[in-house]
Amino acid sequence: MEPEEEELNQQPVVDIDIDTLDLSGSPRLAGERPEHIQILAAVQDPLPPITVHRSTMRVIDGFHRLKATRLRGEHTIAARFFDGDEAAAFVLAVKLNVAHGLPLTLSDRKRAADRIIVTHPQWSDRRVATVTGISPGTVGDLRRRMSPDIGPSGRRLGQDGRLRPVDGSVGRLQAQELLAANPGLSLRQVAHAAGISPETARDVRNRLRNGEDPLPRRRRGAADTLADRPRAAPLGLARTGRRPHGGPVLDRAALVRRLTADPALRFTDTGRNLLRLLALHTVREEEWDAIVNNVPPHCTDIVADLARQFADLWSEFAVRVRDEVPQTG
Repeated sequence: MEPEEEELNQQPVVDIDIDTLDLSGSPRLAGERPEHIQILAAVQDPLPPITVHRSTMRVIDGFHRLKATRLRGEHTIAARFFDGDEAAAFVLAVKLNVAHGLPLTLSDRKRAADRIIVTHPQWSDRRVATVTGISPGTVGDLRRRMSPDIGPSGRRLGQDGRLRPVDGSVGRLQAQELLAANPGLSLRQVAHAAGISPETARDVRNRLRNGEDPLPRRRRGAADTLADRPRAAPLGLARTGRRPHGGPVLDRAALVRRLTADPALRFTDTGRNLLRLLALHTVREEEWDAIVNNVPPHCTDIVADLARQFADLWSEFAVRVRDEVPQTG
């Protein structure tokens, strides 16, 4: 959880006079939706508290709830105060409106990203993407269009709180040397020594194993490496050259069934969790196509970015299982 959200959750809920609140500065381009206000006004249970910027009395989150409360004829509303500066308040407003309630439209999220790039130029594309609910690649495109300063010393602040160079070429070359000298190093050890992210370290390792240059042809900064690099094919697919989602589905299903019969997996909680995760990927090609064709347009950026992140998690899992789990004879 980000510091802003932690601070907010520690604040007590208080009743505030509605007439003292400022409704300007919403991240929504089209304003509020009257039908959503009507729905909230009809709810019998108390609505969740809104969020208010203490120094300006501007509503950070809860525009629809406030107007629904006013429509009910009430004069006060439950709220929590946020004490950060205005830039932090806007970031929090975007994050809260992306995460719950009536979601921001893609245009809203892109405009919010434009503003956050200006107010937080040191943030990585991935960190801005996490706040705004769009893909890191889209953030990178917005940043290049705006051409703002890239932050102190050409470095950006990642989600883990570490500053990393915008151009990760030096770190990638250092990672190449480290892996060549000691192939047994873990990805985290390589990342720490070279000053790059573990994801970038994994990309370098994959490129070296495939006989490729550790530097991508088109540099987009270390934060965009995940979105651009070639993906490692799932086990068993690289040799066939078939599409990952439309490849030998029956073979995958058979392998999962074989694993399901293994007592070492069936009779442990972690084993059953692994089997459930593996079973999710045995759907047929037409099922994948149906899922793709039915993703709502306003969710495509978020779904695509989540899919890439999940693919990265599986790739990291595959590397760790192969490299860190002791092999039996």
